[in-house]
Amino acid sequence: MAGVKTATPTLARAINDRLALDLLLERGPLTAPQLRALTGLSRPTVSDLVERLCAGGLVEAAGETGADRRGPNARLYGLVAGRAHVAGVDVRRGAVHVTAADITGAEVGAVSRPLPAAGTPDLAALLSDAVGEAAGGRDLHTVVFGAPGLVHPATGLAADNGMPGWRPDLAAALRERLGVRVLLDNEVNLAAVAEQRAGAAAGRADFALLWLDDGVGAAVVLGGRVRRGASGGAGEVGLLDVDGEMFCHALEARTAGLLGEAEFAARITKGVFALVAVLDPGLVVLGGSLGRGGGEALAAAVAGHLAALSPAPTEIRTSAVEGNAVLQGAVLTALDHARDDVFGPPRNSGPEDAVQM
Repeated sequence: MAGVKTATPTLARAINDRLALDLLLERGPLTAPQLRALTGLSRPTVSDLVERLCAGGLVEAAGETGADRRGPNARLYGLVAGRAHVAGVDVRRGAVHVTAADITGAEVGAVSRPLPAAGTPDLAALLSDAVGEAAGGRDLHTVVFGAPGLVHPATGLAADNGMPGWRPDLAAALRERLGVRVLLDNEVNLAAVAEQRAGAAAGRADFALLWLDDGVGAAVVLGGRVRRGASGGAGEVGLLDVDGEMFCHALEARTAGLLGEAEFAARITKGVFALVAVLDPGLVVLGGSLGRGGGEALAAAVAGHLAALSPAPTEIRTSAVEGNAVLQGAVLTALDHARDDVFGPPRNSGPEDAVQM
C-alpha cells in the first residue's frame, strides 16, 4: 500500500496563503474570523497567515466591520492593490487599445490610439509608447498582446498578418523595450479567455468561439484550456473552402451586410458545423461584432441549421462579454501570470485544499 504524502510546512504555508489571497481577491476585504470560516483553518493558523501576508506586503488592514452593532469591531484585511500591475493590449489593423490594471483587476489607466494607415511604422515603438502611457509611470509585471494571425506557442514568433510594421519577433522586441514579461497571443484565443471567465461560456470546460469581425477565426477550449495546436493554427476556420470560396470571405463585414438574415445564418453554420464535427465542443459562442450583433435571433437560426446537419447536441450562444473581449482576455491572462508569481501556487485552490498546521 502506497504511503500517504503530506505537505511540508513550507508547502502548507504556500497553499494556505494562496487560498486566503484568492478569497480576498474574490470576496473583497475579510476579517480573520471570516477567513477561518471560509477556509476551515484554526485560529492560530489564520493569525500566522495574516501576519505573514501583511509582513510580505500582500495584505493590509482595510478598516473595521461591526460599527453598526454593539461590541468590539473586527479588523478587515484586504489585498494591497498596488503590489503589482499588468497591461492588456488589443492590436487591430487600424488601432491599438491598452488597459492597465492593478493586481486586483481594477483598471488604473487606458489608452486607444490609431495606427498609421500607410507606410512602415516602428510598430514596437508605437505599442510600447501606448503601454507606457496607459501604465502612467507604474512598473508593470506582465503585458499581454492580442493580435490577428498565428502565434507559435513554443517560440512566440508571429506569422505575418498584413499589419503595417508587423514583424515575426514583435514579442521579443516589445520585451526589450518595456523590460518586462511580454506575451503575444492570437486575439480570438484571448477573447475566449474572457468568454470563459465572464461570458456565455462561464462554467464550461469545453466550447468553441467563432469570431466574426474584421477577421474570421475560432478559438478552441477543451478541458478548460485554450488549445493552440502545434504551430498556433488551431481554430483557423477562416481558411476553410466553403462552396468554392474561403469561409472568411463569405462572412466578411461588407458581404454580411448584403445578405438576408437567413442566408447569413446558413453561411455561419457551415463553419460551425466544421468545428462541431471535429471537436464536439457542446457549445459554440458567436463572438465579434457580427456574431454578437446578431443576438439571440442569429444564434437560434444557426442552431436550427446545425441540428439538421449534426447528430451531436450543441448549444449556440452569442457572446455575453461586455465591451472589448480581446482586451479583457489579455488583462485576465496577464493577471494570471502576475498573481501566480506574486501570490504563489497553486491557483484555483478551494477550501478543501487548506492544510492545518
